[in-house]
Amino acid sequence: MSAPTETATAVETPATPELAPHAAEQTPDRSRHGRHRAHTSRVKPWLAAWGAVFVCSWAGNQFSPLLLMYEQRDHYSSVLVNIFLGVYVLGLAPALLIAGSLSDRHGRRPLLFAGVLAALTGSVLLALGPLGAPFLAAGRLFSGISVGIAMAVGNAWIKELSQGRFDPGAAADSGARRASLAFTTGSAVGALLAGLIAQWGPLPEIVPFVLHLAVTAPFLVIVARTPEGRVPGGLSGPWWRQLAVPSAGHKRFTRVVLPAAPWIFGSAAIGYGFLPTQLGGATGRWGLVCATAATVIALGVSSLIQPLAQRVHSLESARGLLVAVAMMVLGIAIVAVAIRTQSVAIGLGANVIIGIGIGTALVSSLLEVQRIAGARDLAGLTGVFYAAAYAGFLAPAVIAALAHLLDVTLVLAVIVGLGALCWIGIVASSRRHIPADELESAGEAEAG
Repeated sequence: MSAPTETATAVETPATPELAPHAAEQTPDRSRHGRHRAHTSRVKPWLAAWGAVFVCSWAGNQFSPLLLMYEQRDHYSSVLVNIFLGVYVLGLAPALLIAGSLSDRHGRRPLLFAGVLAALTGSVLLALGPLGAPFLAAGRLFSGISVGIAMAVGNAWIKELSQGRFDPGAAADSGARRASLAFTTGSAVGALLAGLIAQWGPLPEIVPFVLHLAVTAPFLVIVARTPEGRVPGGLSGPWWRQLAVPSAGHKRFTRVVLPAAPWIFGSAAIGYGFLPTQLGGATGRWGLVCATAATVIALGVSSLIQPLAQRVHSLESARGLLVAVAMMVLGIAIVAVAIRTQSVAIGLGANVIIGIGIGTALVSSLLEVQRIAGARDLAGLTGVFYAAAYAGFLAPAVIAALAHLLDVTLVLAVIVGLGALCWIGIVASSRRHIPADELESAGEAEAG
């Protein structure tokens, strides 16, 4: 799966050396270099940022279907394997919180360049995984840093390059849709290729990461040549002042977006990270195929559902997030049934439901974030949202630890109960604290 090949014959960009070959066009005897850059200018700039987010997302998710391989072939314990999944969050959360705000101040390009570099570093370390667990842990840490930067900075950059002079024909919600699609397709492709190679290919602990290195390396040049979508600015004063994202305290964000966020990747990690490790008796030697199928189904469905998710989203309520949380929690409940019955079919069905919830939640959440955030802290607020969302990736490690004391289906039942409480909380604030309403009724803010 690859990025859409949308092109434009006339893209108005600033006179930068990356995508504006004005000097070459003014001379009749254009060089070969000038012709190449003239061709580059006809590609919409958002595609470059889209591709960078795609390869960073690939880096983050190529490890997921390999969890079973490391547990079976390398004899790592279930707890250690799920810790590898969780270490990812330790790199991701700080990157989400810091990189977005820094890019609001210093620009998207240098930060996303660092994100691509982190993706390359992560794959190098993961390819050295046969040398020992520390290499796997370090690789996952750098993969988390890469995805954190891509989610906070890349998503904001895609949004900025999907409007105005860069893409005048784009719909208002194109930025959110393109950004979420970059993540889900990159994650799905990474998981699919890694899983297939692990099951049938040579050197399964090395080749998936070498393939990712080959695809990702060119994006160091591509990102360096992509124009900024806005004039860097942010808050004045020391850089750490920018880390305090002003819009993160908005009641719409804290009472509607944040309660839904952890379920996005919590349900994903349970559905295609944790579940396959619990179905060993049913899958036998096809465990890696099952893990890959679960990952691709969840992420593939989440990509396909996004056009419909735009219609489910509402400007007047939290309808999109309510539908999403309900689907994700329902999916976790079905995961519990699949484990209890040792049914692969039910497990894969659970990932269909989870995928519907993930795709709907990503689109609706990003649209809410873009409406809440001020012009100066869009990337910062996007980072805060994704930090909360990716906290859900710790779920498999917590479940695996508790499974030594409690029945795993009981633990999942408790998680479903917590999800129901979050859903009720979102219902209570569904029609409240909407930014457009606050702008129109400033005098009634206290009453809201």
